[in-house]
Amino acid sequence: MTRSARTGELRETLRSLEIFAGLTEDQLDWLTSVSHPTTYQDGEVLFHDGDAATHFYVLLDGGLVVTKVVDGREEVLTRHSTHDDPAEQHDNKPSAAHRFTGELPLLTEGGYVATVAASGPTTVLAYPKAVFFEMVARCQGVAAVLLPVLAWRIKSSEVQARNRATVEALGTLAAGLAHELNNPAAAVARAAQELGTAVERLVAGAQDWGAAAAPGERTAFDRLVADLDGVPPPTGIDPLDQADAEDEIGDWADRAGARRPDTLAAAVADLGLDLDWLGRRLAAVGQQALPAALDHLAAVLETRALTAELRAAGPRISQLVAATRDYANLDRAPEQQFSVTEGIDNTLTMLRSKLGRVRIVREYAPHLPQLRGYPSELNQVWTNLVDNAVDAMDGAGTLTLRAHAEGSCLVVEVADTGHGIPAETLPRIFEPFYTTKDVGRGTGLGLHLSYRIVTQRHRGSITTRSVPGDTRMIVRLPLGGTTDGAACAGTEQ
Repeated sequence: MTRSARTGELRETLRSLEIFAGLTEDQLDWLTSVSHPTTYQDGEVLFHDGDAATHFYVLLDGGLVVTKVVDGREEVLTRHSTHDDPAEQHDNKPSAAHRFTGELPLLTEGGYVATVAASGPTTVLAYPKAVFFEMVARCQGVAAVLLPVLAWRIKSSEVQARNRATVEALGTLAAGLAHELNNPAAAVARAAQELGTAVERLVAGAQDWGAAAAPGERTAFDRLVADLDGVPPPTGIDPLDQADAEDEIGDWADRAGARRPDTLAAAVADLGLDLDWLGRRLAAVGQQALPAALDHLAAVLETRALTAELRAAGPRISQLVAATRDYANLDRAPEQQFSVTEGIDNTLTMLRSKLGRVRIVREYAPHLPQLRGYPSELNQVWTNLVDNAVDAMDGAGTLTLRAHAEGSCLVVEVADTGHGIPAETLPRIFEPFYTTKDVGRGTGLGLHLSYRIVTQRHRGSITTRSVPGDTRMIVRLPLGGTTDGAACAGTEQ
């Protein structure tokens, strides 16, 4: 088989995979150029549990077995196969989950969380970390397949690991990231799907307009487009006024012979403009050329709106990835100098999907000193405390976050306006497996893990004050680092 034939065959194979099914021809061309199949024999290991994550693997043919040593025993977590195996269709496993692995540690900048080996002769594509992130940036449709699989894997790991607290923290991160990425990813997918048709209409409209317009009419249209560039983003538009403007423009465009009057009317009204503004700028266009002008204008505005959606969604995805890396802190030294308030704010970003009806109040003292410790572990503490506070308020109320220096300690308070913690329960809240949440909603490990991170890893203290409407979790951390915690012991409970 010639090299060209092999390339064409690989391209069609990539197109048949669910994760790449929505790619454009240009995206497939690029992906094919960076795809290099590798064959493993039965039992050969792709990567070991704990290895630094370097590649994202896509399964082309054969099978993979995923294992982890738990309590001294090697357990099979799952199997991936290109052949239908009813035994592996467990826990509502998505079909796409069979065809790739290694994405989670790449996204969190950590190590692989299991060992993966070939099951029989197996062919895979191994994409280096840099290519994987370029793939996500270039091929936005990939994220739409990755995220549900990522969420399923986190959930499955939680069950298999018997609710180990570290996996619960990863589940919170994955759920928050999946929810936050859903809107920009959906916007990218929709805009990309519609942009091709919009461009075709733009080209056809330009040809019709060019054939119908006189030089003076073209000048007037070009001036209108230039004026659109200077229109500021609309603010405070009254919905009724906007609806009236849209109706007037649509009726006028329809009478003038436009083929897509509603599209034109909606686009102009969305910019905060009205029929008077549009009519003045098209006054120089004669009745014969006016329909072509209106159709071309509708195509211009439609294309601009779609490209604006793409421009807005891209940076949002980048911001979320950056916030995730800062939250995880897995690409930095284990113990380091860091800003506690930055970790709290990154935690709020990860949990934004739960905070829609919660009023956030930040009371950070200025010029707070940095802390020496383990930021990724403290981020688990902030996640648990904020998550519990939101649950205590039934998803609506005021969450207050305070941070200030007190002697040789940095003090962080997480306060909520929820129903409070009963006095008889208060002494037990840090016990392992003790929870006041409904069955299935809490493991009883979140606060216990937080207690261990604060007291054992950072030599600090975590205490509680609670009355109905005002519950405060108070964390004291030594500014001198993890070896100096005597002055930060708390007494409230």
